[in-house]
Amino acid sequence: MPWYVYLIECTNGSLYTGISNDVAARFRAHLSGKGARYTRANPPRRLMAVIAQADRASASRAEHAIKQLSAPQKRALCAEHPVPAELIAELHTAAATSDR
Repeated sequence: MPWYVYLIECTNGSLYTGISNDVAARFRAHLSGKGARYTRANPPRRLMAVIAQADRASASRAEHAIKQLSAPQKRALCAEHPVPAELIAELHTAAATSDR
């Protein structure tokens, strides 16, 4: 099962980096305040990038490497790995469903 490294832009402009095997569910958890402590204090604005990895260990190593980058380098990485359209659609569908 693939794992993913994802980057979230928070409302304060910072970038949060995490890993998951279900990015949509994890992003919804961050939005609802049930994600990481950092995103509870700095709410997410949008999902910026999703990078597939072969397994959890690879995702953890990639997450660590990304966390060592400067903010401009992270933003450049986001431009290279945009969020897939089907994931955006899934997040919008889930948001519309939860608004009812």
